[in-house]
Amino acid sequence: AEHGVEADLELRRVESIEEAEHERFLGSPTVRVDGVDVEPGADERTDFGLKCRIYRTGEGASGAPPRAWIEAAIAAAGSGKADHSTGRFGYGARSST
Repeated sequence: AEHGVEADLELRRVESIEEAEHERFLGSPTVRVDGVDVEPGADERTDFGLKCRIYRTGEGASGAPPRAWIEAAIAAAGSGKADHSTGRFGYGARSST
């Protein structure tokens, strides 16, 4: 609610490669807002699996997505501009707008 957005957090466990492929799981942690991965370009990736996820940014590699990506995804979801065509399973925050 820091940005005036009510959100529910859903934690999901992915336990098999088949489940990872079905859910388009790119590794842990995966953060999605309204089912859309917060990483720009993630919808084009196909390297699904049970693995640690590395986020590559302008500042280098990180084990978590940058806060700015999460905030941008929340803003896009709140404005109706999120791309829901590929994100399907609602990891991470789900806005209640």
